[in-house]
Amino acid sequence: MDWFTSDGYWLSRLVFQRALAGVYLVAFLAAALQFRALIGERGMLPVPELLRRTRWQDAPGLFRLHYSDRAFAAVAWTGCLLSVLLAAGVDSRLPLWAAMVMWALPWALYLSIVQVGQVWYGFGWESLLLETGFLAVFLGNADTGPPVLVLWLLRWVLFRVEFGAGMIKIRGDDCWRRLTCLDFHHETQPMPGPLSWFFHRLPEPVHRVEVAANHVTQLVLPVLLFVPQPVAGVAAGLMIVTQLWLVLSGNFAWLNWLTVVLALSVVDWSPSSGPSPRPPAPLWYEVTVIAVTVLVLFLSRNPARNLVSRRQAMNRSFDPLRLVNSYGAFGSVSRVRLEVVVEGTDEAVVREDTVWKEYGFRGKPGEPGRLPRQFAPYHLRLDWMMWFAALSPAYARSWFGPFVERLLANDRDTLRLLRHNPFSDAPPAHIRAQVYRYRFTTWRELRATGHWWHRVRVRDFLRPTRAGRR
Repeated sequence: MDWFTSDGYWLSRLVFQRALAGVYLVAFLAAALQFRALIGERGMLPVPELLRRTRWQDAPGLFRLHYSDRAFAAVAWTGCLLSVLLAAGVDSRLPLWAAMVMWALPWALYLSIVQVGQVWYGFGWESLLLETGFLAVFLGNADTGPPVLVLWLLRWVLFRVEFGAGMIKIRGDDCWRRLTCLDFHHETQPMPGPLSWFFHRLPEPVHRVEVAANHVTQLVLPVLLFVPQPVAGVAAGLMIVTQLWLVLSGNFAWLNWLTVVLALSVVDWSPSSGPSPRPPAPLWYEVTVIAVTVLVLFLSRNPARNLVSRRQAMNRSFDPLRLVNSYGAFGSVSRVRLEVVVEGTDEAVVREDTVWKEYGFRGKPGEPGRLPRQFAPYHLRLDWMMWFAALSPAYARSWFGPFVERLLANDRDTLRLLRHNPFSDAPPAHIRAQVYRYRFTTWRELRATGHWWHRVRVRDFLRPTRAGRR
């Protein structure tokens, strides 16, 4: 079928595949380095307990056959290896069928991880990586031109990511309609970056322009993805610029980077300078791609309805394999930043004059004088959930108690998630947690104190507790 492939997008496919392999690598690396404390056999939310109370059909994956920490580590590190090989272009040297298998393996491995990840893996970029990774299986390699149907399906994913985020903002917090949300957002976002203080201190008119530009990017440009080139490519290019702006202003794991990867597949890089036309795609491949397209379109009915629904849900999956999902972020914006500060003491009896020492987290705000760091696209799962815990204790009900128990035991795997353990010689006798209100300092305060944050205690989050007592 002459219409089936588009040789002009050979470079778009190549850039997309190599960049997607890079995102896979970050995702698998984060899983390998953090899982033991979070979901391991002795973790805060152990996978074996999840498997005992859930059914195969609700969350199918490899760990339904067998789970152990060693097996999880093998899956995660195998995913890292496959990602490196894909980034190096090994798939382009394989037969078409073998290249598809090679792309299917990281998708199946990461799906298995997400299925047992529980609250730690409840973020939209997990489903986005799985959906994008599934489509990448059918993009082919050097043996055939890029299939037009899969290229359009990638645009459909990008459309839902951007348009879903735009619609949930317009329907949600009225500060988006009044163009004032960024007066707060740079300060109250889940994990600020090293430039967030400076973004927050931009003049208010600049914040208005930021919000207006965001609305154009998320509500207008997505429609242009489906018009002919060069307009579609220009729209994708502007989306890339917007996503890189977000990369500079905060830490959102690989959400922004994966959105950039999707936009790269739309850009018509060099339609007139590519290699000679590929041979026609084999019939089995054409049939497979057409069948997958029909399946994706069928599964898109619920996400499409969600886009136009007054009760739009963000970051929701509608099928157990997360093949087609809904996306969106920050339908509401916090005006005040609250943080849970975790402290311990080695004193056997807690008194009014007890000396408490603060645990240092890698990414979330802690000591007022510490400039936020850049971690994205790497995802610090505990730090992100601590932000949710500060919003409401309900978000932490399942895992915060086990987290404290492991701090009281100086659990090695848990402490590896932290930047600083003030009790390296012996476990603390008591742990407590308090809620503080944080705000960025002003220019004058920064010059006078060297502090990026000003904080004031608000209330107790967890009263002093010792081992064996909660």
